[in-house]
Amino acid sequence: MANLDLKNICLELHLKIAASVSPDSVMDYLLSKKVISADDYDRLRHVAFSKTDRCRQLLSLLYLSAHPQAFIHLRLALLDEYSWMVDEIDKQVPSLTSQLQQLQLQDGSSDGQSCQESNVRVFCQP
Repeated sequence: MANLDLKNICLELHLKIAASVSPDSVMDYLLSKKVISADDYDRLRHVAFSKTDRCRQLLSLLYLSAHPQAFIHLRLALLDEYSWMVDEIDKQVPSLTSQLQQLQLQDGSSDGQSCQESNVRVFCQP
């Protein structure tokens, strides 16, 4: 449910994401979480267009992806460098933030590591 909601939000924010996000670090994260394949990663890295065009290609790949958490992982990938974009996404569906916090906690502990308080982003609702 959360993934589909995030996908729809990303579709709504497509222009802003494509114009603002440099896809390289996002692609590294998505590859590490097996959201995109090594072939997709390699193909996207060699797109000779602008960063905006590479970001559009990445988003297109994710829109077509059957990965059940593609957009959840995209949101997590944006946290460090593009926290303002995550804020934009979260404003669209405030009710998802608690679900996403839980998924972020699970994501951090899925590698056998425990989440540290510093790695958890706290969302405050007005």
